[in-house]
Amino acid sequence: MNKTYTITLADGTVLDNLKLNGDNFVSNTAINTDIFNGNCSPVIISDGINSETHNHMELVQLTEQEPRKYWFVLREISDSELALIKIQSDIEYVAMMAEIEL
Repeated sequence: MNKTYTITLADGTVLDNLKLNGDNFVSNTAINTDIFNGNCSPVIISDGINSETHNHMELVQLTEQEPRKYWFVLREISDSELALIKIQSDIEYVAMMAEIEL
């Protein structure tokens, strides 16, 4: 059975008619990496029967493997990674407020 997938990004952008090859989604339509910037919280992935909502994802890579075949990989950002991002942001904010250069 050849499943097709649909991915809905946070702003409602829909990528459809995707095939899955390992961890890669494959599209016959050109995809620009810019559509993923700041747009992966949440991401809904559906195979037409089951849907999964991922609260924090990021684009790992996007390549054109062969003419008009675009392969991309998304990954879930772990809770520990989110905590580190928050800590780094807090440090940068405190440094800015104290006029300290990092």
